[in-house]
Amino acid sequence: MKNIGEKAIFNIFFAVNMAINISIIGGGNVAYHLTKVLYQLPEVHLRQLYNRSEFSPEFNDFQVDKIHSLTDLRPTDICIIAVKDEAISEVSAFLPFEGQLVVHTSGNTPMEVLSPKNRRGVFYPLQSFSKSTQVDFSNIPFCLEAEHTEDMERFLYPLAQKLSTKVYLLSSYQRSIMHLSAVFVNNFTNHLVAISQRICEAHAIPFEILEPLLKNTFEKLQTMPALEAQTGPARRGDTQTIANHLALLAGYEQEIYNIITKSIINTYGKKEL
Repeated sequence: MKNIGEKAIFNIFFAVNMAINISIIGGGNVAYHLTKVLYQLPEVHLRQLYNRSEFSPEFNDFQVDKIHSLTDLRPTDICIIAVKDEAISEVSAFLPFEGQLVVHTSGNTPMEVLSPKNRRGVFYPLQSFSKSTQVDFSNIPFCLEAEHTEDMERFLYPLAQKLSTKVYLLSSYQRSIMHLSAVFVNNFTNHLVAISQRICEAHAIPFEILEPLLKNTFEKLQTMPALEAQTGPARRGDTQTIANHLALLAGYEQEIYNIITKSIINTYGKKEL
């Protein structure tokens, strides 16, 4: 694909009265939210939903042919595989058709794990999903990849544009780097908040006291680079405060505090602990 890593601009839209036929494989969080948003698009016909086991009750809202055998899956314009990363290759190998456009939704899995008997692609929404949470797809970045330029221009990019204002073309390698970065931004950040909540709870301190600070932290990142926004004892080289904090901690929480503190000190060239 041309312009890999940059937001592509295609003046291609679904033709008037042209509907795109889609099938979705999977019954998890990603499959559910994609089904929900695509089901509402007049330009999309959801033909089939496949899940190996019974669908969760949330899927009852969708009047779509639900199947439990891959042999019953019919060809569509796009077959979206939204399953666990380790199952993508096997599922794609057992699809009962050839020469169709088949995409997966994984951020950390190369496009090449898909069986070459079909035209391969990636349709990755960069977001953390849970069935109980409402999702606004308009602000969710979509990272796309296609084996064939025509599939990107005719199907994947126009479809992503219908869902989101943020559509990017990334290679499998770039997408794996993006997924790694997302773990730092999302998963690690959430875990650090969980540690903070646990510390507060253990000492009968309402965590809500810290909520304005948490909100302000993320608001600042909308207006300045994280390197400029950094504050705190490690940023200013306050070794006495750091020592006091370490004395209050034990085990892996102390280890995490120490590792991150050293990283901040090294980043800003302060004196090592």
